[in-house]
Amino acid sequence: MHELREVAGFAAACARSALVLFECGRPDDARPRAAIEAAQAFAEGAARSKALRDAAWAAQRAAHAASAAGQDPASEAARAALAAAGAAFLHPLAKATQVKHILGSAAHAARAFELDDEGDPGVGAKHLARLRHLASAAVIGVLVRYPAAPSGGGRVGELLREFDAALRR
Repeated sequence: MHELREVAGFAAACARSALVLFECGRPDDARPRAAIEAAQAFAEGAARSKALRDAAWAAQRAAHAASAAGQDPASEAARAALAAAGAAFLHPLAKATQVKHILGSAAHAARAFELDDEGDPGVGAKHLARLRHLASAAVIGVLVRYPAAPSGGGRVGELLREFDAALRR
């Protein structure tokens, strides 16, 4: 449970880095912030509960709303919040898809910053480099128990694999 809380805290910090991109475009929608706060609360000892899962689904709905409004950076920032809340539900089976629970918030945050800067892939890479220091030894220890990140997933998947490879070095 300690390691799971470490992963959730890391995921919350990664998602929090992009929250401004959501809140600037959608200041009246608190769902992504609530998901990040729920993930952080779990990291600090709160129960892994239905409320945490509900906060994740609410962040997903916020991502869809932002996307429908043509606010792609905000949508990706909300997806980062969704991934942060979902990190608490990392499954112990060693499947590559579980890497998304560990690093998904970072990949979505990086993509949000790319989209905010006309899709510049260098921006995403630089953001991931800044997030790298947030990954504690415990987070990396959990990560390396899983196979490398899976293929697919478009640009977010590419960012996920880049970050996964960087943290495994």
